[in-house]
Amino acid sequence: MRKLIVQQWVTVDGIVAEEDGGLGFVPGEPFSEKTEPAFKASVMGLVDSVDTMILGANTYAMAKDYWPYAEEQGEYGEKVNGLAKFVASSKLDDAPWGDFPAATVTRDPAATIRELKERDGKNLWLWGSLKLMRSLLDAGLVDEFRLMVSPVALGKGTRLFDDRRDLKPVEAAAFENGVVILRYVVENPAVEAPAVES
Repeated sequence: MRKLIVQQWVTVDGIVAEEDGGLGFVPGEPFSEKTEPAFKASVMGLVDSVDTMILGANTYAMAKDYWPYAEEQGEYGEKVNGLAKFVASSKLDDAPWGDFPAATVTRDPAATIRELKERDGKNLWLWGSLKLMRSLLDAGLVDEFRLMVSPVALGKGTRLFDDRRDLKPVEAAAFENGVVILRYVVENPAVEAPAVES
């Protein structure tokens, strides 16, 4: 079965957005031939392992006017733009992505993820989208977290988790640019089958 992988930029103290919602702690350099080779290999490894991107409506709104035209992002941008995309939204009727195929709008992201997991193909990639991530995590649909940890502590802001989560570490890698990538498998408790009355 395909996995749903969540990628989040996060500070060392677990913050995913500043108090005003900003992401000033995320490195802003374009992904190009100047990118550190080891970091590039790790990031490209994720992109090559997925064929579908999942976005919340807010993340889509922030991404749609940049990524389809981000030629400075090189091969990374090409691969991101080439992925099939689904946008979770109760308001959008369509979700264009520049000259690339439009994203599919879903009103029921949990049901969509369950259906996509059953299909053949590579893994699914949830990009940012904190509110959507939390709802999919509560539904037991998140399989793995890939945290891109910036070497910054903010003290205040929106935290990645708002309750306890049991995670199993599977990889940690530090890079010359100061970023540490941490991978965790989600320990989803088994759902008990309902009792059958005799």
